[in-house]
Amino acid sequence: MQHIQDINLVTDAAKVLIMTAIAFVTAILLTPVLTHFLYKYKLGKNIRSSGAPVYTKLHQKKAGTPTMGGILIWASVLILIILFLILGKLFPNYFGWMNFMSRSETWLPLFALIITALIGLLDDLMNVFKVGPKGGGLRMRAKIVLYTLVAAIGAWWFYYKLGWDSLHVPGIGDFSISWWYFPLFVLVIVATSFSVNESDGLDGLAGGILLTCFSAYAVIAFMQDKVDLATFCGAVVGALLAFLWFNIYPARFFMGDTGAFGLGTTLGVIAMLTNSVLVLPIIALPLVLESGSVIIQMISKKLFKHKVFISTPIHHHFEALGWPETKVTMRFWIIAIISAGLGLIIGLIGRG
Repeated sequence: MQHIQDINLVTDAAKVLIMTAIAFVTAILLTPVLTHFLYKYKLGKNIRSSGAPVYTKLHQKKAGTPTMGGILIWASVLILIILFLILGKLFPNYFGWMNFMSRSETWLPLFALIITALIGLLDDLMNVFKVGPKGGGLRMRAKIVLYTLVAAIGAWWFYYKLGWDSLHVPGIGDFSISWWYFPLFVLVIVATSFSVNESDGLDGLAGGILLTCFSAYAVIAFMQDKVDLATFCGAVVGALLAFLWFNIYPARFFMGDTGAFGLGTTLGVIAMLTNSVLVLPIIALPLVLESGSVIIQMISKKLFKHKVFISTPIHHHFEALGWPETKVTMRFWIIAIISAGLGLIIGLIGRG
């Protein structure tokens, strides 16, 4: 019996790792097609020239760099989950074990990823074609309303359709929080989406942070025996690695809202699906720092007419202090690795 369990464990781990590698290769192969399209039709990002003088001064040279690179990530995941679903049905003896489309594990994060990525894609296109207030796409207020709407739909599904209302406290256990689950779900999704969007401001920054977050949740899902969900996270990680290959300084393209909104929402959904949301702020500590700096700056300016930071999110503050962009990015990566590891350890306490 133990031997069979060991074989199953190895097979499950192989499934996650193989899908991660396949996603990397798939995204690498898709990159020439995407970049050709983005450059041919000049789908470059507009850098706002008003309301953020420090940001404009630091990033005006990046105007025109293609955005919507996040398509590479979610398109690769979508292609693979559909491909292996079909192959698993046609050739169950050969590919059945690689199918990771699962009603209980991957339907919800996949749905969240695609729907929110398409909304983000709309915002990116509005920015490219200078549609919306000051030609910069959707206002932040409009984005938050959309984040909240999507989160409310997800909360309704989890709470009313699936009957979820428990919150896991690491090392202690699960507690029913009744209807509080609904606002908690909305808060988590909105905060995570907002934070990822804010972190997408330097070459490789958001991609590197998300890479560590999804890697940590792949392990958490795997340890909960949610192999399909872990495989889904692995596919995202593989696609993110390929994206980073082209997004590190100087970036060939930016992630854009189609990537930031999609992946941020999906990360929040996975945190709720694994009932490990209390460690999300630790695993995603750099995202907390990013959004926290924006909130602090807004409150300080509103109440005290004083700026705490030279520019926000906080990565722009360090840029303004004279730190090279690559130094800011890599130091945030280091923080992300440490915090993800710490959050992973805490998240696994009492699980086994």
